[in-house]
Amino acid sequence: MSAEQEPETAELWLVRHGETEWSRSWKHTSVTDVELTDLGREQAEALRPQLSGVRFDRVWSSPRRRALVTAELAGFEPEVVEDVVEWNYGEYEGITTQQIRQTVPDWTVWSHPTPGGETAEQVGARLDRVVERARSLGGRTLVFAHAHSLRVLAARWLGLEVADGRVFAIDTATYSVLGDDRGQPVVQQWNVQQGGRASRA
Repeated sequence: MSAEQEPETAELWLVRHGETEWSRSWKHTSVTDVELTDLGREQAEALRPQLSGVRFDRVWSSPRRRALVTAELAGFEPEVVEDVVEWNYGEYEGITTQQIRQTVPDWTVWSHPTPGGETAEQVGARLDRVVERARSLGGRTLVFAHAHSLRVLAARWLGLEVADGRVFAIDTATYSVLGDDRGQPVVQQWNVQQGGRASRA
């Protein structure tokens, strides 16, 4: 490589799946394979024009149907990657934070245990593998997954602790872009809503 050439950088594009009945009602959803609502399908289809002009080197998806169907409706045939599944909530599957706080005041997934589920360390370890793989391959990787797993993925890309994912709010059927600026991991775009412009084809 000549002195004038820049090394190939890596970008990580994150897409949260479209709306489900459980996401609409704020229920914790991990292993339960809920379907997209009609609105969720419309949201997923609306991603197509936003992402179709971008050249992706690879597309990965959680094996959960809500992520896979979002990817398909957006126009992609993803590789299934188990490591991007949602945080396993254990006994808190299917219930809301408000309900959990009736017995565990001030509970959050970022600060408290999830009985029967994953620890922050376990979630971080598998998403570290995703970061390592995306960086080693270089180019542009598109990931369809879930709110908490994507927030942790962003934190780990940026070299932050798992709990720092709490600051990256992410809505259904939005996309976000992580990259590097002269060796510094950065957020290029975050939580881009429908109608937003996808950057750099």
